[in-house]
Amino acid sequence: MTQTIKILGTGCPKCQLLTKATQEVVTENNLNANIEKVEDIMKIMEYNVMATPALVVNEKVVSKGRIPSKQEILEFITDESKEDTSSNKSFSCCCSSDDCC
Repeated sequence: MTQTIKILGTGCPKCQLLTKATQEVVTENNLNANIEKVEDIMKIMEYNVMATPALVVNEKVVSKGRIPSKQEILEFITDESKEDTSSNKSFSCCCSSDDCC
């Protein structure tokens, strides 16, 4: 199955580094993936991303606000269930349901 990978960012040096690292990971590991750069701020906001660069794999934001290592990028691409929480703030709900009061 072809992976869909998006790099969200306005073209800053960090965004360019993430794009380059992602392309290298895909090439070095012979992965079946399409890489797309998303630089339109309105489209970036649709992913609820406030810190770029961000990495999106199959429409799931897996990293934002930093440049993950090539090993992490490989894991994000090959294991969609892994999520980067290093830059996410956790908020816990006061109830046990998915819908908070």
